Amino acid sequence: MVNAIYVWGYARSTGARVLLRIEDHDRGRSRLAFEHSLLEDLAWLGFVADEPAVRQSDRSRVYQDALARLRRTHHVYACDCSRKDTGGERYPGRCRSRQLPETPGRGLRVELKPGVERFYDLRLGTQEQSPADQCGDLLIRDRDGNWTYQFAVTVDDYVQGISLIIRGEDLLASTGRQLRLGRMLGRTDPPQFLHHPLILKRSGEKLSKAADDSGVRELRASGLAAPQVIGHAAAVVGLIPQEIAVHASDVEQLFR
Repeated sequence: MVNAIYVWGYARSTGARVLLRIEDHDRGRSRLAFEHSLLEDLAWLGFVADEPAVRQSDRSRVYQDALARLRRTHHVYACDCSRKDTGGERYPGRCRSRQLPETPGRGLRVELKPGVERFYDLRLGTQEQSPADQCGDLLIRDRDGNWTYQFAVTVDDYVQGISLIIRGEDLLASTGRQLRLGRMLGRTDPPQFLHHPLILKRSGEKLSKAADDSGVRELRASGLAAPQVIGHAAAVVGLIPQEIAVHASDVEQLFR
């Protein structure tokens, strides 16, 4: 909900176009019902993208081509490590020099050299990240054959010519590695970023469907109208001082 407010509001206030992407790169976790629910919720709220949705599950050839380009100039290698083997978020490079065959059941990684990525977030200001220290060599394809989030979105942003990426601040740490990967793929015009606040529980955790937290569908079922739902979310993250009804067609006024 907050993401839609920021995406449509910021885009409409600056004359930009909104592109909708269904990030179903993980075939084991994706469900068609999730996609239908998302599209229905957006339509009910009044948020309409400027082009038909693009599905990552339809773009395997695009990712294969990007992988081939990456291989020509960077060290891509097979990896048989599990999450348990890596000992945390940062991959320690265990398989980098093992020269393992690329067989089913093994992932693919690309080596990230040391170095700092600096960028300006339109909400949070100047940021500095060191991808090699944060995550180690980046996983491109997992052991089940799925393209990873980091790789798929970076390729899509490049190929689709995305100039501004608006997403939750829980993804801020991904930005440096995506900028690095984009440059490794040949992108010379990096996108801008805006990481918006999240609606959090009292515990400080972000809302989650897996934890049965209320979403748009539940608020709709409770009898609230779409402008009330939008206004509630906008107030919670501080875009307006108090809850008022806000129509989807008026969210751009929140960013002027």
